[in-house]
Amino acid sequence: MSGDRQEAGGVAVVGMGGWGKNLVRNFHEIGALAAVCDPSDAVERVCARDYPSARYVRAYRDILADPSITAVALATPAVTHFEMAKAALLAGKDAYVEKPLAIEVAHGEELVTLAEAQGRILMVGHILRYHPAVLKLRQLIQQGTLGKIHYIYSNRLNIGKIRTEENILWSFAPHDISVMLALLDESPVRVSATGGAYLSSLYDVTMSQLEFASGVQAHIFVSWLHPVKEQRLVVVGSEQMAVFDDAAEDKLVLYAHRVEWKHRVPTAVKAEGQRVEIDAAEPLRQECEHFLRAVQTRTRPVTDGAEGLRVLKILDACQRSLRSGAPAQVSDAAPAVAAPPDYFAHESAYVDNGAEIGAGTKIWHFSHVMKGARIGRKCVIGQNVNIDGATIIGNNVKIQNNVSVYSGVVVEDDVFLGPSCVLTNVMNPRSQVNRHSLYETTVLKRGCTLGANSTIVCGTTVGRYAFVAAGAVVTKDVGDYALMVGNPARQVGWMSRHGHRLEAPDADGVMRCPEGGYRYKVRQDGTLACLDLPEEEPLPTALNNGVKSYRSFKTETVMS
Repeated sequence: MSGDRQEAGGVAVVGMGGWGKNLVRNFHEIGALAAVCDPSDAVERVCARDYPSARYVRAYRDILADPSITAVALATPAVTHFEMAKAALLAGKDAYVEKPLAIEVAHGEELVTLAEAQGRILMVGHILRYHPAVLKLRQLIQQGTLGKIHYIYSNRLNIGKIRTEENILWSFAPHDISVMLALLDESPVRVSATGGAYLSSLYDVTMSQLEFASGVQAHIFVSWLHPVKEQRLVVVGSEQMAVFDDAAEDKLVLYAHRVEWKHRVPTAVKAEGQRVEIDAAEPLRQECEHFLRAVQTRTRPVTDGAEGLRVLKILDACQRSLRSGAPAQVSDAAPAVAAPPDYFAHESAYVDNGAEIGAGTKIWHFSHVMKGARIGRKCVIGQNVNIDGATIIGNNVKIQNNVSVYSGVVVEDDVFLGPSCVLTNVMNPRSQVNRHSLYETTVLKRGCTLGANSTIVCGTTVGRYAFVAAGAVVTKDVGDYALMVGNPARQVGWMSRHGHRLEAPDADGVMRCPEGGYRYKVRQDGTLACLDLPEEEPLPTALNNGVKSYRSFKTETVMS
């Protein structure tokens, strides 16, 4: 099929974000793109300009109801994969799902079982399994060219796009896990993982160690906080070593290094690297064509649902190891290992299994933390608070009584949410219309404050240390340190990190916080900067305790 155009098929690509647009391009060039489904006006314009032969559809339900569409390719957030893939299979459509297959093992198992029962093709987007270098490397290993495999390691590092829906393990590692399973033809029996969360409660860096029954050891190092891009897989064999570097011109190189014993001393004998010729095919094109062949011939894809489920189980074991700090077994019956109860939850509160709660956090009366929610360290969750699944909450966050934090909301460190403030995730909710896959992301950046009964319209970002007054309705993005009041909210001034309104600037344009003493100045672009503390640094701990109220400073100003 490669290089040949097909008769137009019935594939609909759902989601045309950063990766979905690549799927749209490939299915279009193959001649198999029937429709593009995405609610964005910008996507509609792109489709009208670049893909006029494909229908543009806003609602996923319309794709499911269209009998002319026989297959869907889902390029949506990972948290939506299960529900959307399940709906496609139940509607009698074949499904291609971008990695990971799901975010819960039970959901992955359900999809695999459902696909079998419905007689549908279920394929997972593990693109490296279709990379010519990986295909060639697998062939060399099977032929014995590398000898006995001792060790594999993979580094997938970048300072690129940072996700807020899934941590680095779930975002980057599925590719490498899938490749290792293919090269070794076995699954690990035990894993251990460590990591660090530096930007939010999500892990930004993880190191996973995999142990195989054959004795092979492997590690996977992934990070989106790395100064240079690196995509390198190294396979160490008894006869040769192989390096697959996707960022290099020579993507696959063999090294016939060996060790000689001279006078009982091991000595490394190095050899020049030998470039391995590989095909120049685009991996994604190969993957898309493979899916179409599977659909046409009704044969299992290489990365079918069962393969995606094996990867999912390893990811789950790594995640359990991250939480518990101990190795985790990889098996069909491996139970989730809950983290030690190093947080407090009142007896009337409900914390679902699968929620992640940081050390020192307190959850008070009648509150509910749902499965999948991630809450950082030393947070305070007041009474009658609901934390939805897929919600991300940082460290030292204070959530006052009667607040619901819905999926799609990202709360960074040191944020204060006042009593009964409102956070939304859909602009046009209807009880009869299911828009679970269309949630918009609302970001509350570090140190900001939302006053009592304020409302934040979904899809907006509230900047660092911004202050939204009680009852205000925020309808558009708020800048750092901005003081917002009214409906709709408008900026009426600036607030310091300590939460004091900054008064008129001096002759040099400098405003000073009356409590912390830090100086602030408006930049040329109209934003505010703190002159005495880097924006990335929190307040020094010595200033954590307030010494005077806001009202006392106002009184002193009037009297003077």
